[in-house]
Amino acid sequence: MRKKKHIETTLVILTRNEIEGMRALVGRIPFEACDEHFVVDFESDDGTVDFVRKRGIRIIRQEKPGRGEAFRLASREAQGKFLVFFSPDGNEDPADIPKLLDKLREGYDMVIASRFLPGSRNEEDRFLVRPRAWANRAFSFVANLLWNRGGEYVSDTINGYRAIRKSAFDKLQLTAQGYAIEYQMTIRAIRKGMRIAEIPTIEGQRIGGESKAGSIPTGLRFLWFLLREGLTRF
Repeated sequence: MRKKKHIETTLVILTRNEIEGMRALVGRIPFEACDEHFVVDFESDDGTVDFVRKRGIRIIRQEKPGRGEAFRLASREAQGKFLVFFSPDGNEDPADIPKLLDKLREGYDMVIASRFLPGSRNEEDRFLVRPRAWANRAFSFVANLLWNRGGEYVSDTINGYRAIRKSAFDKLQLTAQGYAIEYQMTIRAIRKGMRIAEIPTIEGQRIGGESKAGSIPTGLRFLWFLLREGLTRF
């Protein structure tokens, strides 16, 4: 009888019309660094699904909208105890995947690829005016100010490129629907006193199209979410 393979790590690739990014990056993704990998896709109609299937990658179709739903669906489907979330849009460096997982093996509950550590680079660093980066830093400052009581300062609370223990993910009882899911994940991990680590990352230029999260609408939703989260007990 063949022994069942032990699954420790799961790579989750999140897609919605990311055919150009998948074509450019699939050869650079270190699938061998993970015991399991699959794509969570929401209503792609640009060839992403066919591209993924032709390469023998398992694909899970997301029925409900929202990035938060994608994270929760991935956690339910994953068999590994360590989860790493990756978006093939060009911003995230696939070479960071093993680094994120190594930090979890050191005992951390969550690891974030930070764009604001020494040795990091943010997509807007080449510009004089950096509204997205400044907003991200401001939201991180507020989260640390309100809830961080003795832990390491978390410099990039919003970046979705991260790894987390599945057990920790479940304890956070995440409810956010859109791009606030990552912010909620960080805030609640801080509030629960979980061990959070960061690694420096080099944020690349987006491949194919524009970001699906508009800066001003997303920022306003984050402000509302911050107020609501401050009143939530979990």
